[in-house]
Amino acid sequence: MPVDNPVAGDDLVIAAHGVSKRFGPTLALDEVSLEVRRSEFVVLLGLSGSGKSTFLRCLNGLHPVTSGTITVNGTSVDRAGSAELRRLRREVGFVFQQFNLVGRLSCLENVLIGGLGSLTIPRYGALAYPKRMRAAARAYLERVGLAEFAERRADTLSGGQQQRVAIARTLMQRPSILLADEPVASLDPENAGIVMDLLFQICVEEKLTVVCTLHQVDLALGWAHRIVGLRGGAKVMDRPTAQMSREDAMEIYRRVDPESTEYIATSADSA
Repeated sequence: MPVDNPVAGDDLVIAAHGVSKRFGPTLALDEVSLEVRRSEFVVLLGLSGSGKSTFLRCLNGLHPVTSGTITVNGTSVDRAGSAELRRLRREVGFVFQQFNLVGRLSCLENVLIGGLGSLTIPRYGALAYPKRMRAAARAYLERVGLAEFAERRADTLSGGQQQRVAIARTLMQRPSILLADEPVASLDPENAGIVMDLLFQICVEEKLTVVCTLHQVDLALGWAHRIVGLRGGAKVMDRPTAQMSREDAMEIYRRVDPESTEYIATSADSA
């Protein structure tokens, strides 16, 4: 279990206050507040439908908030225009559950796509990119343990390997914040551990802030500096992992009735 983060800075890089989000009549987020400091690894833990992914997408403006305020790296996300949001998204990397790689392209080309935001014109094919960018892309593939797969088509890799390529692509943006939405949901336990360990190493060694959504309790306890529990769109827990037991974390899954001793049916029990 991780100890309190020894490298977290005093810089507040994410500040969300009273964030609510509605999709029509459905209240997906109910006045959620969260502050995250530089180099923290924060896990948003909860069932599917608890609001984790919605909140993550609100942080970089993919979903506009219904009410509340969000500031990320000094940008007021809830008031930002399209140009400000484009700039912010270059600073905030996003790792998706489904990898979102271009299967017919090589791993190297997929990683290079992460650097397109720094170019003024599109590039097609690895050789069209500047030499320094090709070198950086290869270095990031080496960072995720896939240097020997640089020329392989992305769709020939396993799910765990594809997710590591997706992480390398995100690092190619040179972000200061990394948002990961259920990055291991479709992976077997061994590959899930590899990906989580990689994200944790990046947080500590590169001093990146990582906010990751999960529904598996044991993975959250194993890698997060801090766990924030969401249930029914509301924040129900926010605590350093070093001060939590598995039983504490399972409280996130307890039925809304505080007197209930039953847990909501969830894969968390076997995670």
